[in-house]
Amino acid sequence: MARKRKKSTNQRTSVLKVKGRKNPSRRRGKVVMHSFNHFVLPVTIMLFLLGFVMFMGLSGYRTATASGFFGLRKIEILGTERSSQEDIRRLVASMVEKPGVWNADLGELRTKIEKFPFVKSASVSQKMPGGIRVAVIERIPAAIVQLTNGNYLVDTEGAILAAATANDKAFPFVLQGWDETKTEKAAPENLARLRLYKQMLDEWKQFDLAARVKEVNLANPREPVAFIEDSGREIAITVAKDSLGKSLKTAIEAVSGKGARVKSVDADGIYPVIQYLEF
Repeated sequence: MARKRKKSTNQRTSVLKVKGRKNPSRRRGKVVMHSFNHFVLPVTIMLFLLGFVMFMGLSGYRTATASGFFGLRKIEILGTERSSQEDIRRLVASMVEKPGVWNADLGELRTKIEKFPFVKSASVSQKMPGGIRVAVIERIPAAIVQLTNGNYLVDTEGAILAAATANDKAFPFVLQGWDETKTEKAAPENLARLRLYKQMLDEWKQFDLAARVKEVNLANPREPVAFIEDSGREIAITVAKDSLGKSLKTAIEAVSGKGARVKSVDADGIYPVIQYLEF
């Protein structure tokens, strides 16, 4: 009987030990909650606070930069000779007054300024707190060319700038024969015409003949033709490409006072050859 009683006691002890063991799954859950409370939750709160601070900072930044402190008060324009300062000033004002100098889109403003006819390039900068500075490099006219719809100024790169006016006295004669097509050969041939035009202008000024020429036809640059006026008539003179000044001077002297009877002159030789009108 004693053995049976002892065995029963051992059994109860085992049962008590089993009941006293902790549940592994509950323990893992407590570990996860502990990690969340000590790491994830603080990080989440920090991120929220950081986002809130950034939002408030950005709002304050926008408010400050859009304030009257950065309002447009001065526009400085440099480098303009032919370009209209007033047109550039109006453009700057229309694009900067509302956002303010700090928030102005300088890249877009520069792009629009460079679309003006005589503007080759432009730089736009801020002069804090309320100024915009525009520095312009202009295209330089190189000739007056005759196009289908009138006479226009062109620069040394062959870019059409604007309609010519009576004030463009730097170019006493007009260039005819300009290729207005968009073919591959048009651009280089037009540049060759511009180089020859400049050579004519320089040489004829030296010989004091530029004012006598009304137009030049450079449709074929190898056979340049100048048009002068004598005795009330326009006379075509083919000049020597390698002796522009001397050949024109000789031809003008040969027809002086005879213009009423002269049709054209070929001065691309040793002596000018005159072709007379038929009556």
